[in-house]
Amino acid sequence: MQTNEVHEPQTKKIGIPKRQAVNLAQGDLVTMEPLKQGEALPLVVQPKSANVNLADWARENRDLVVNKLYQHGGVLFRGFGLKTPLEFEKVASALAGDLFGDYGDLPRACAASEKIYQSTPYPPDKYILFHNESSHLPKWPMKQFFMCLLKSKEGGETPILDCRKVAQKMDPKLLEVFRAKGLMYVRNFIEGVDVSWQQFFHTDDRSKVEASCRGEGMDCEWWGPNNLRIRQRGPAVVKHPRTGETIFFNQVQLHHTACLDPETRSSLRALFKEDEMPRSVYFGDGTPISDEIMDQLNKLFWELAVVAPWEEGDMIMVDNMLTSHARNPYVGPRKIIVAMAELINATDLRN
Repeated sequence: MQTNEVHEPQTKKIGIPKRQAVNLAQGDLVTMEPLKQGEALPLVVQPKSANVNLADWARENRDLVVNKLYQHGGVLFRGFGLKTPLEFEKVASALAGDLFGDYGDLPRACAASEKIYQSTPYPPDKYILFHNESSHLPKWPMKQFFMCLLKSKEGGETPILDCRKVAQKMDPKLLEVFRAKGLMYVRNFIEGVDVSWQQFFHTDDRSKVEASCRGEGMDCEWWGPNNLRIRQRGPAVVKHPRTGETIFFNQVQLHHTACLDPETRSSLRALFKEDEMPRSVYFGDGTPISDEIMDQLNKLFWELAVVAPWEEGDMIMVDNMLTSHARNPYVGPRKIIVAMAELINATDLRN
């Protein structure tokens, strides 16, 4: 997960699994219904008795859950008594197979697993804005999982957003501009600010970093004593590779400086030139995205967002393309862990 602020509020296509008859003995073990009446996102799965093993149930009903995921965009598992990162890993693996274990933006959650991460370490009084994980990069996970080990005293929700609805509700002319132009993300890895380039690329060898950028279609340049700037062009509006639906798929809100709170934006502008800002985003042809456009998007995102408090032991599975996520500010200790699976390449998309 990456970060920013708001003003207020394995690599191949696969078809949708065919619907299969569910064993009644298995189907009778859980209930399935939307979290809120009239809202598809998320679907809530809860056990009918205390002895349901979620990993076993998920393994037997994987196709059912995946079909529900494509329909709803997110599936929340609640009341199954999950308590540890390894229990979380077993369930996520049962639902998605091999989990991704080479992600540079997040720290590991525990020494016992290389595939479970902590959520983004970021000041608790700040928002983390809506984004589809790694959508600014050449490949990203199709499936993402979150689990609550410890809920905060106040706030700390993980708002989720149906990217199909965003595309449907946005001004059609603006949607077409985003579709036609795409986006250009600029990221500066500056010593002492955010994740280091060494951590992100898993090396301290500049030549390996340059080779990696070339292989992924990124432009990169070194500046200052030990800073790195990368530019990556990517889509803003695409067709979902499984369902064919039009989705607003990107990280424009997360990267645009207009979405920073006024104090943070002012401080960054005092420290960095425009091309040295830690994160920024433009239309794919390099032209600016106006603050007015971002104000429209911010309003729409929060109007459509689904926000619900965490309960300890909750686990949610989201389709990372159908659903974007954010994080609200919070008070008190909070521990959310993350897993990802099923990488897909940008070349597999149609816009």
